[in-house]
Amino acid sequence: MLNILCTARITHLYRAESGLGLLHSGPYIKSMFDDLFKRLTARDPAPLPDADARVALGALMVRLARTDGSYDQDEIAQIDAVLMQRYGLSTDDAAALRAQCEVAETEAPDTVRFTRAIKDAVPYEDREAVIEALWSVVLVDSVRDDHEDAMLRMVAPLLGVTDQESHKVRLRVMSR
Repeated sequence: MLNILCTARITHLYRAESGLGLLHSGPYIKSMFDDLFKRLTARDPAPLPDADARVALGALMVRLARTDGSYDQDEIAQIDAVLMQRYGLSTDDAAALRAQCEVAETEAPDTVRFTRAIKDAVPYEDREAVIEALWSVVLVDSVRDDHEDAMLRMVAPLLGVTDQESHKVRLRVMSR
């Protein structure tokens, strides 16, 4: 019922603002708003395809790096290094992938989309390496920012990694 009311109201507003009369009820407009409404009210967003799991990991690293309000050259270089090592990319390919990840991070409304894609694509036994990559970005500046720390503590369980496992990985990254 809400869907019908919202669609009718939006279509009415569109017609009024665009000068279209009542006879021009655009089925395209209704379809467009129906689709938008479905996406906005979906309980579980559609998971990213497996091919996008590398974008999800990169976007998650970017999101973590930006969490403290600073996205500096050291963090960018570390993200590129992780992408090169993990996916066997050249410097230019890693930078291009990171650029895609930066866009994906900016456009994504929540972090769960990224963690779900990673969780679906990465076997449990390999997720510790994902946490290691995330900690390497957070700690590249040798500072444990409270915001980055809190974000990673939220992300680890979403990936199926316990706080204790994440702690062990963090200590390993810090000892390098």
